Amino acid sequence: MHRGEIVELSITGYAFGGRGIAKVPMAEGEYVVFVDNSFPGQKVRAKIEKKKKKYAEAKLIEILERSTQEVANDFQEISGGPYIHVPVELQEEMKKESTLETFRRLSGIQDITDRFDAFVSSPNHYYYRNKMEYSFSCIEHDLETGEELDDAFALGFKRRGTWWKVESLNKPSGLFDEEWETKLKEVRHYLKETGLPAWHPPQKKGFFRHIVVRKSFKQNALLINLVTSSEGLKKFDAPAFGQFLKELFGGRIAGLWHTINDNVADRAKIENGTSTLLFGEPKIEEELLGLRFEISMESFFQTNPQCAELLYNKALDYVFEEELSKDEVVMDLFCGTGTIGQILTTRNSQVDIVGVDIVEEAIEDAKKNAALNGIEGIDFYAADVGKFLREHPEFIGKIGTIILDPPRAGIAPKTLQKVIALGARNIVYISCNPSTQARDADTLIQAGFELEKISLVDQFPHTGHVESVAKFKLK
Repeated sequence: MHRGEIVELSITGYAFGGRGIAKVPMAEGEYVVFVDNSFPGQKVRAKIEKKKKKYAEAKLIEILERSTQEVANDFQEISGGPYIHVPVELQEEMKKESTLETFRRLSGIQDITDRFDAFVSSPNHYYYRNKMEYSFSCIEHDLETGEELDDAFALGFKRRGTWWKVESLNKPSGLFDEEWETKLKEVRHYLKETGLPAWHPPQKKGFFRHIVVRKSFKQNALLINLVTSSEGLKKFDAPAFGQFLKELFGGRIAGLWHTINDNVADRAKIENGTSTLLFGEPKIEEELLGLRFEISMESFFQTNPQCAELLYNKALDYVFEEELSKDEVVMDLFCGTGTIGQILTTRNSQVDIVGVDIVEEAIEDAKKNAALNGIEGIDFYAADVGKFLREHPEFIGKIGTIILDPPRAGIAPKTLQKVIALGARNIVYISCNPSTQARDADTLIQAGFELEKISLVDQFPHTGHVESVAKFKLK
């Protein structure tokens, strides 16, 4: 078995993060191959990406045979929803078992199941996402014939294992807005009729590149961004496209942006080009636990807002289990746009909250959101964790609880030591990657903290991702 080799494998187990396990007989014993986004009982074709002495990691290319546990449905399977045919109850069972086992192994906490609190299901298992990005390509993978079509006009998602081929979305994926994805083929046909070409990824040329859509569940509205190059721009009637969307969706379109991006990198980010609002509003508004949040095309916001409410409530349950003294503050660290801290004030307006993030733009957005919601009693600081107490000595000895919500990579070891040095008695740690949280748990335990309880939250049904909320208390 070599790196880059295409192999056929039978999946017999499931590991954390949505990795199927295949065991290949060798002369010296069974050799383990982890295959992303596969499921026990499937026979798959995969490409070896990493080769180690005891195991290999592979990317799924194609499912040759389905598992007997999968149930056929009418959704179009996409690479971003590999478990759309797996019953939700079975998905949740696999996530719980594999995550707790990984946490036990990486953190060294052998009795992790005794500390397990709850598995929180997503309120909606389908159509739950509030953002989706679709790609254009003139190289299409035809789902009916399995052939690669050149000089095509595809709009949908990248074919597994490729960066140049797109599978056109002809019916809903089950993850994003049902009406939008049902009618996306009509959008594709309209744009194809303009005569302007879809992007050619290998040649880095063409006109249509991406469509990015944000949804407000509160407003039942869609904010659209069409990303094109400038090649043939004068031939494109953007106002006519806007009118077409208005007629097709009957007023659900809150606004239409047009981004011109000539950067050859295959990304839809607005900052890679110049954007114009063709009509409507530049932002949409969403609501979380009674609070209002304005969302632009590039804002970070929870992808599954209904489930995010349950996630935040669980975290705040852990915060308020401990008695907060009047002279102590709760620090919302890596606070971003200040969502958690603001929700905390709705649970207990007497608590003093300090939101800290090193990104100044995020802190400005946090202040705007707090003003929008008329929230007082929360102060936001753009600051480095390690310098915070030096710059604000008034908080020395007063930080009772820290709420952590770091990026997927977790907290850098030096930064975590700075967090510990803040002197909090309680840490409530929200993680979108329990494996890095488990690594950090080991460090916290060595610093004198104890993991009291942990819950898992299924923010992303039909994927291998799961989030976790852990409560640590200083012994």
